[in-house]
Amino acid sequence: MVTLFPLSVRGAKTSRRGKTLVGPVDLDLRGAGATVVMGPNGSGKTSLLRLLHGAARLTGGAITWACAEEEARSQHAFVFQRPVMLRRTVEENLTYPLRMRGMDKPAARALAREWAARVGLEALLTRAAPNLSGGEQQKLALARAMITEPRLLFLDEPTAALDGRATREVEAVLRAARAAGTQLILSTHDLGQARRLADEVVFMLHGQVLEHSAARAFFDAPESLQARAFLRGDIVE
Repeated sequence: MVTLFPLSVRGAKTSRRGKTLVGPVDLDLRGAGATVVMGPNGSGKTSLLRLLHGAARLTGGAITWACAEEEARSQHAFVFQRPVMLRRTVEENLTYPLRMRGMDKPAARALAREWAARVGLEALLTRAAPNLSGGEQQKLALARAMITEPRLLFLDEPTAALDGRATREVEAVLRAARAAGTQLILSTHDLGQARRLADEVVFMLHGQVLEHSAARAFFDAPESLQARAFLRGDIVE
């Protein structure tokens, strides 16, 4: 079995058009279950997730996994805040990554139906994915990412477009995945969700990591004035 963690990040940066989006970042992650990345809008949460996943170019520093980088990336999946849908049915969106990995069609369809039921889309299997609501598309994107059983799942604001019921359904899927051994690294603006899911918290501001601690320690006694203000609901600049 591939071991991804510990993950060592040293002086890592990503830039675009001469502007640094994140960094320099120093961070050690040991696969603590669910790592929640928090911070005000524009703090660099999404860019950090993309950088760790390999979707953003590393322009400085180093990111070192416990295994070879290529092997690590093969064990990742990413759920974006704005999901990209294939112009196919819900079922075909779910079977696509399985068929690409060589699974036969009957087995892929059976697993697609199972995952559609897990996220509440079992009645929409024949619906064209681009015609789903925003919340339904997000649940489909989650199921499509998890259907291949990645060792590590990145999620950028995974329930931002969902109502309360759908949020509960998605969080239940994420808790089950974590219990089964999938590591989660997710960003969220929802303090309640962070408290429900986080095993550890990374707090960001201005593209840098300001705090990294166990969830209970962060929520009970954050070290920085900025984190305290953030948890109070104050504007943090």
